[in-house]
This record gives sequence, structure tokens and C-alpha cells, in this order.
Amino acid sequence: MLRSTFTLSIFAASLALAGCSSVGPDYQRPALDTSVNFNAALESGQAKTANPVDLLAWWKSFRDPVLNSLLDEAVAHNQDLALAAARIQEARATATGTNSNRYPVVDATFSGAKNRTSENAGKLGAGANPVAKDFQLGLNASYEVDFWGKLSRADEAAKARLLAQEANRGLVQSTLYATLAQSYFALRAYDAQVELAVLSLSTRQENLRLQQKRYAAGSIGELDLHVAESEMAAAEITVAQARQAVANTESALSVLLGRSPAAIANPVLVRGNSIVSLYQQLNLPADLSSDLLNRRPDIIAAEQALVAANADVGQAKALYFPSIKLTTGIGYESRVFSDLLDPTSLLWNVGANLVQPIFRAGAIGAVVSGAEARKDQAMAQYLQAVQGAFRDVHDALNNASANQQMYLAGNRRVTALKDSLRLAELRYKNGYSSYLEVLNAQRDLQQTEAALVETQRAHLSALVSLYKAIGGGWDKSGLASQ
Repeated sequence: MLRSTFTLSIFAASLALAGCSSVGPDYQRPALDTSVNFNAALESGQAKTANPVDLLAWWKSFRDPVLNSLLDEAVAHNQDLALAAARIQEARATATGTNSNRYPVVDATFSGAKNRTSENAGKLGAGANPVAKDFQLGLNASYEVDFWGKLSRADEAAKARLLAQEANRGLVQSTLYATLAQSYFALRAYDAQVELAVLSLSTRQENLRLQQKRYAAGSIGELDLHVAESEMAAAEITVAQARQAVANTESALSVLLGRSPAAIANPVLVRGNSIVSLYQQLNLPADLSSDLLNRRPDIIAAEQALVAANADVGQAKALYFPSIKLTTGIGYESRVFSDLLDPTSLLWNVGANLVQPIFRAGAIGAVVSGAEARKDQAMAQYLQAVQGAFRDVHDALNNASANQQMYLAGNRRVTALKDSLRLAELRYKNGYSSYLEVLNAQRDLQQTEAALVETQRAHLSALVSLYKAIGGGWDKSGLASQ
């Protein structure tokens, strides 16, 4: 009889669980107009060829082993990634704990007590022993029937927040890849700027030496000598500024790589391909899909936060309805320990508890209103993420196109300025123009060559931004569940 009753109670609880229905709205992705032809923008005005690129490892298209090794080092030691991984572990533990509330709670108990009753209290029968013992051994179970989906909605929200944290780690990872690659390109560009500045300084030093000889010979005046001195000082300033940029970029890269404080204070970074070689490997992706909603980690994270907020609304609305809790227990109780497992010591119980909120002074309504407000916030954040994603793609394409045009024009200008410098030197040597004309030609050429290096860096950086904007460097198949 006992076994039948106990089995019946568990069976009834299972049926109740199977028949539960969740209150509150089921999640539906917001309808958005995402019909954008990015490929048309890609094709317009691009001189560089577009070839297939592995978006999961886009940096390998630059064919620089040093860059590849730096990215591997960053993934292994970067602290932002370590922080994101710890947050995933926390969210997974929370999801596990929340899911456990949907199942019965079973506890084993054992207790032993000894007490003495006052013989003068009139509570003992004649001849009764005032000292009594009590031993209990049992198994208790309880289960909250989720008729209205409060627990299932909580489980849905916890799983969504776990997915959001995993997507956030993807965002940190893709951002790390992009930032490190852009910093590496900047370092190689600054290295090239140092070379140009040192070459310009050497030219200015030689010019000053010649002008000092001419001044001593009385061929030029004091003005031309001071101009040469000024130009050399300006070149020294440019060298110092370029070396400063290199040093600052090295320390920034060391932080991204997760290196020790000593290594950050005295950074040592191996160099790979030059900025010119890297630029020659610049390769636009062959196809740009507008399906960013399912690829970018920040959009996935924002949507999962919206899913969680939507589930919280259902969980809050379930508080309006009655909660039902089933309890049961079986065990043994005896005054003598040796008789504890005797069949005659058996005891059991089955019970149910129903609680229906009647008056809470608006407390439940406030919980529901708060959940709906948080859902509205999550909706706004999701829409902002989508808008930002499409803007990122647009801006990256626009910047890549503009830098391509500036690079082509810059090359033509460098060629023209080299010819101008050659003619200016001839005119000066033959007495047809002043030394200022030569200095101006030298200055224009040096500045244009430096600007051309900066254009190469900016173009590479724009391409990296494009890869990041379309969700490159991250694989969503690593999420806990889809």
C-alpha cells in the first residue's frame, strides 16, 4: 500500500509537470529591414581584387608569420579573454542552478535525540521512565508543480544569459584580433616613418654641411644658413616623434599580448613583413552577406539578452497564479536504536500545499512592470546593436574605398614631387632659384611619402574593421546551444 501510494504521488507530479503551460509572451525576433546589398558597395571604386578569405582566420590572408604568432600569444594570455571566460563559467553555474529548480528535491535525514521530562510536571504516566530516546531515519521529497511556467521561464532566461556571455566572449575575441592586427600594422607603419625621418635627417645634415661651407666661402648669406639649421632641427623633431610612436605602440601591443609588467615596461617585439609587403597582401573579401544578425557576436549577445528579458516577463506574470508544492516522505522512527529498521517502525506521509496571492499591495504588479521595462531596454539595446553593425560595415567599406583612392593619388604625387625636387636642385645649382625652392621640394616629398605610409596603414586598418564588422574571427558554433 505504501509503495503504491508513493509511486502514485510521483506519477501525479510527473503528469502535472507534463501539462504545464507557460504564461507570458513567447519570444519572437523583431522584424527589421536588413535587405542591404553590401556587395554593390564592395565592387564600386575598388582597384584591389576581391578573393575568398577565411573569415574565421582572416589575418592569415596577410601571410605574416609574426602576426599569426602574436595573435596566438594574445589568445593564450590576454586578460580580457580570461575575464570573459570566467563570466561564462559564472553564467553556466547560474543556469545549472536555475534548471535544478524544475526537478524534485530529495533529502535523506537521520536524527537521534535523548531528553528527560520533569517528573513533577504531571506529564508522565505512573511508572513511566522520565528519560526517553528517539531515532529517525527517512527520505523526504518535495516538488513545485510548474503549472504556469515560472520555473521554465527562469530556466529559459538563465540559458539565454549563458549564451549572451558566450557571445560576449566572441566579441572580446574578435575585438582583440582586430585591435592587435591594427596595432601591429601601426607599428610597422611607424617603423617605416622612422626610416623616412632618419633618411630626411641625413639629407638635412648634408644640406647644412654644404651650406656651412658656402657661408664660410661667402657664397650665401646668413639667412640661407639659418634656414638649413632650422630644417635640420625640424628633422630631428620628426625622428623623435616617430620613435615615440613606435615605443608607445610596442607597450600597447605588450598589454594586448598579456605580457608581464616587466615585459610591458621594456617591450621587445619581433618584426615581420614591412608595411609595404603587408599592403601588397591586402585582399578584400569576395562576398559580403547582409546576414549579420546570425554572425556578429555583439548582435547575438544583445538578442539573447532580449530573450532573457522576455522570459523574465513571463516569470513575473506567473506570480499572479497559485503555486502548488507536493511533498512526500518515508522512513523509520523508534525509541530504541536496534529497532529502527524494524517494519513496525515504518512511517510515511504525502501532502500538497497551494498558495494563491490575494493581496500584495501592488507588489506583483511592480515586479511585472519592472520586467517589462527591462525588456524595453533590452529591445532598444538590440536595435542599437543592429544599427551599429550596419553602420560599421558601411564605414569600413567607405574608408577602404577612400584610402584606396588616396593611395593611388599619393603615388602619383610622390612621382611628381621627385621630378620637382630634381628640377629644383638643377635650378639652384645653376643659379636660377634660391635654396628655399629646394627645401620646399624636399619637405613636400618627405611629407607626401610619410602620408603615403599612413594611407597604407589606414587602408589595412579599414580592411580589418571590415572583417570585424561582418563577424570575422569568431565561430558561433561554439555556443553552448542554438
